[in-house]
Amino acid sequence: MLTLTNLTWMYHHLPMRFSLSLQAGERAAVLGPSGAGKSTLLSLIAGFLPAHGGDIQLNGSDHTHSTPAQRPVSMLFQENNLFAHLTVAQNIGLGLHPGLKLNLAQQQQVAAIAGRVGLENALTRLPGQLSGGQRQRAALARCLVRAQPILLLDEPFSALDPALRKEMLALVDEVCSERQLTLLMVSHSLEDAAQIAARSLLVVDGRIYWDGATATLLRGETEAAEVLGIRHRPDAP
Repeated sequence: MLTLTNLTWMYHHLPMRFSLSLQAGERAAVLGPSGAGKSTLLSLIAGFLPAHGGDIQLNGSDHTHSTPAQRPVSMLFQENNLFAHLTVAQNIGLGLHPGLKLNLAQQQQVAAIAGRVGLENALTRLPGQLSGGQRQRAALARCLVRAQPILLLDEPFSALDPALRKEMLALVDEVCSERQLTLLMVSHSLEDAAQIAARSLLVVDGRIYWDGATATLLRGETEAAEVLGIRHRPDAP
């Protein structure tokens, strides 16, 4: 479903190079210190940064040099990037047609996904009339309405309060299970990672430094956990 082989991006003449593989429906959290290359990894997969080497296979096809629009990927950022002058329905509809020329079936898709994220009664509102959580729900709906098999999350819920963040993660968990989406989620929170992904990738200095079970990091069963400030406990059960 998603395979990177020495996918490389040059940062000030220093290479960031990633190799990994995810199966269809698999989820992985992307963890690591600030500036390590977590967001760069997602941007390379989405096509927002050009690869300087290596290759990327998405959904069984080579997308190393594809444009972002050609890739079977949806990406949600920390900033929701909603258009202030468009209603919730219009913002979601952009995921289907940039000119908002939606046919009846597409309008029904917008209504259905809005209902799935709890915005069925807010379709005519503008972003300024929404709470922070509602705005992120609208942005998530715009991603999901495209029905792409790969979902990339770049800390989209980090600015939300803990209760709302947990609620949004639960929603993503449900939708990923329903649709069997392949998910990569950048996070600075190991607890958030554990809620949504059994597998974690630890990125350090532009490389995947460690790849394994999220629970192993949480319990400090690997020395790699020290990168996240977790004491190594080699004798942990």
